[in-house]
Amino acid sequence: MEEERQTLEELLRVMREHDLDRIKVKVGEATYELVRRQTAAPNPNGAVPVPLATPQAGGSAALAPPPNVKRVLAPLTGVFYRQPSPDAEPFVSEGDRVEVDQVLCVLEAMKLFNEIRSDYAGTVVRVLPGNGELVSQGEELFWIQP
Repeated sequence: MEEERQTLEELLRVMREHDLDRIKVKVGEATYELVRRQTAAPNPNGAVPVPLATPQAGGSAALAPPPNVKRVLAPLTGVFYRQPSPDAEPFVSEGDRVEVDQVLCVLEAMKLFNEIRSDYAGTVVRVLPGNGELVSQGEELFWIQP
């Protein structure tokens, strides 16, 4: 219980530091999603944990990658951004053809923006995190079909 409280406090700190309205992160088997609540009364935490549904048997099949898909994983923990600036077009979208070494997204960690490049040529079949979400090292970012 103490470990969960520390995790939530750290996520709240990241939300405040990066002025995020929403954050979703998976830590081990637990998934945390915090959303800034707009209320008349001030909320001292600035966000509330939102419980997520646990995948039911058979329901997780929709989240499984298609056969022979290549998975692009986050090399570090950071905030996921689909485009280089808020008013720019995304680096890639589902259905786009990508080449080896093409920039797919950026991850912001410790105020540094790290370009994440593709190790694969193919078609982007899924972009998993939402823009502005905190992702953990090893978390899936993209599915690319060769």
